[in-house]
Amino acid sequence: MSATPQPGAKVSEREARQVAEAAREQDWRKPSFAKELFLGRFRLDLIHPHPLPPDEDARRGEEFLARLRDFCETKIDSARIEREAQIPDETIHGLKELGALGMKIDTKYGGLGLTQVYYNKSLALIGSASPALGALLSAHQSIGVPQPLKMFGTQEQKDAFLPRCARTDISAFLLTEPDVGSDPARLATTAVPDGDEYVLDGVKLWTTNGVVADLLVVMARVPKSQDHKGGITAFVVEAAADGITVENRNAFMGLRGIENGVTRFHQVRVPAANRIGPEGAGLKIALTTLNTGRLSLPAMCVGAGKWSLKIAREWSAAREQWGKPVAFHEAVGAKISFIAATTFALEAVVDLSSQMADEDRNDIRIEAALAKLYGSEMGCLIADELVQIRGGRGFETAASLAARGERAVPAEQVLRDLRINRIFEGSTEIMHLLIAREAVDAHLSVAGDLIDPDKSLSDKAKAGAKAGGFYARWLPKLVAGPGQLPRSYAEFHPQGHPDLSGHLRYVERASRKLARSTFYAMSRWQGRMETKQGFLGRIVDIGAELFAMSATCVRAELLRTTEDYGREAYQLADTFCRQARIRADELFDRLWTNTDDLDQLVVKGVLGGTYTWLEQGVVDPSGEGPWIADATPGASARENVHRPIR
Repeated sequence: MSATPQPGAKVSEREARQVAEAAREQDWRKPSFAKELFLGRFRLDLIHPHPLPPDEDARRGEEFLARLRDFCETKIDSARIEREAQIPDETIHGLKELGALGMKIDTKYGGLGLTQVYYNKSLALIGSASPALGALLSAHQSIGVPQPLKMFGTQEQKDAFLPRCARTDISAFLLTEPDVGSDPARLATTAVPDGDEYVLDGVKLWTTNGVVADLLVVMARVPKSQDHKGGITAFVVEAAADGITVENRNAFMGLRGIENGVTRFHQVRVPAANRIGPEGAGLKIALTTLNTGRLSLPAMCVGAGKWSLKIAREWSAAREQWGKPVAFHEAVGAKISFIAATTFALEAVVDLSSQMADEDRNDIRIEAALAKLYGSEMGCLIADELVQIRGGRGFETAASLAARGERAVPAEQVLRDLRINRIFEGSTEIMHLLIAREAVDAHLSVAGDLIDPDKSLSDKAKAGAKAGGFYARWLPKLVAGPGQLPRSYAEFHPQGHPDLSGHLRYVERASRKLARSTFYAMSRWQGRMETKQGFLGRIVDIGAELFAMSATCVRAELLRTTEDYGREAYQLADTFCRQARIRADELFDRLWTNTDDLDQLVVKGVLGGTYTWLEQGVVDPSGEGPWIADATPGASARENVHRPIR
C-alpha cells in the first residue's frame, strides 16, 4: 500500500491517481446502460419502455411545482438579484416557508420527499427565474448536508440535522482549496483527533452557500496514527463554530447573487459524532453523493433551454429583415432548430437519468456524469445561439434594453450564468477523464495488471490468461448486431411518424465501433492510454451523443403513447438524432485524424518561451499578486463576512 500523501507536500502523478482510484466505487452491482454502451452492447431494454414515476409521487410533485411556479412568478425579482448581486433575505424566507429547502428530504424529517424527477423539474423552474437561486438550492440539497447524510449518515445524525436542513438551515459543501481543485491527493485542511473531538485547520475556496450557511460538510485530512486510520474524511460542522471565518464573498462573471466565499478554519473543534462515515471515506462519500447530485446542473440547463426556445420563437417571429421574419431565413432557422431539438434531448437525458435514479434498478454513475457533461456543454451552445439570434440586443443587458423602452430580455445574462456549469462539480476536462475511467473499467479489471509497471511477471502472466478469456468472448460480439438488420427496433417507426428506428440502429452500430476503437487504442498505447486525454475526451463525447440519441428516441415514443403531441415529439427527436449523428461521425474521424501530437509540441514551446515574441504589442491589465493565494493555516486577520439568514 502506498504512503498517504501529506498535506502541503508535493504529490506525484501516480500518488494522485492512487488517491482518486481508492475513492471510486469499485464494483458494479447493478446494470448500467451507459457502461454497456461503451462496451459495444446496446441494452435498449434497460431504458425502454421509458420508466415512469408512481402516480402518487407524480401528484405530489405536480402540486409542489404549481406552488413553486406561483412563487417564481410573484415573489422573485430576478432583475433585482442581478442588479444588487444578492438574493433578498425575504426571498429566501419565502423559499423556506414553501419547503423548498427540503425538496429531497424525507417527510419524516420535515421535508417534501420529492423524487429526483420532480426535484430536478423544480430546479429547472426556479433556475429559469433566477440561476442564483437554483444554485443555492442545488448546493444545499444535492451536495450539501442532506444528501451525504441520507446515504451515509447515522440515525442520530439524520435526526439531528435533517429537520434543520428541511426548513431553516442552509448547508454548503467544502472540498476545494486555493491550491487543490480536482486533485484531492493534495488536500491540506487537517482534522487532528483530540479525545472525542477533531480539531480542523485549513482554508477552503469557492464555498457555494458558505457565506450564508448554517451547516457545512467539510472534507479534511485526518493524520494516520496508531488509533486512527486517517485519510480524507467528511464532517458536519456548525458554520457559527468558534474559529470559522468567512474571509471573502467572491464575485463572478455570472450567478451574481451566489453566496460563494473563502472559509478559514483555525482550531475549530468538531465532535467525533459529526464525522460522516469512517475515517478515510470522505472522497468516496463525495463521489457517491455526486452520482445523482450532478443531475441538478443539467436540470437547470434544461430550464435555460426552454426559456431560450421561447425567446427565440417570439423574437424571430417579430423581427423582420428583407421582407420576412428572421426565423424564415435559413441561417437563423438552423439555430432555432438546434435550440428546439437540443432542448428536447437535454430534457430526455435528465428525465430518464432521474427516473432511473429514483427506481434504483440501475447504476447511473456514468449516466449522471454524461448528463452533466452534455447538459453543460450544450446549454452553453444554446445560450450562445440565442445571443446570436438576438444580435446586438443579445449582447445588451436587460436593464439597458428596458431603459430605452424595449423588452428586458436577459439573454447575455443567461450566457454568463450558464458558463460556470462547464466548471462546477467537475470541469468538462475532468468529466471526460472520470467517465473514460468508468467506461474502460471492464478492460482494466481483466487486463490492468498487464500494463501496471509495479506488477510482477507472474501477476502479468495471470492477467494475460484472464484477459485472453475475456476478449475471446467479447471481441467476436463486436462484429455484427441488430443495427445491421433493417427491421430492428421497428416499434420506433409507427405509421405516420418520422422513422426513429434507423437512429437506434445507428446507435447500436456506433456502440460496437466505439468499443472496437477503445480496444484498439488500449492495445496501441497500453500504459500510456491515460495520457491520451484528447482521444479519451472524444470517446466520451461520442458516448454522450449516443446516450442522448437513445434517451431522445425513448422519450419520443413515450410521448407518442401518452400525449397528444407525439408526432411533434418524433419530429424533434428525428431532427436531434440527425444533428447528433453528424457530430458523432466527426468525432469518430477525429479519433485518428487530429493535431494532438502537434498541440503538445506547441505547448512545450509556449511554456519554454519559444513564442514570447507573439505576445508583444499588448499591455497586461492584470493586477499584482500571486497566482494562488496563501492558504497557510492560522488565525484569520480578516473580517468575518458570514451572514446567516434568520
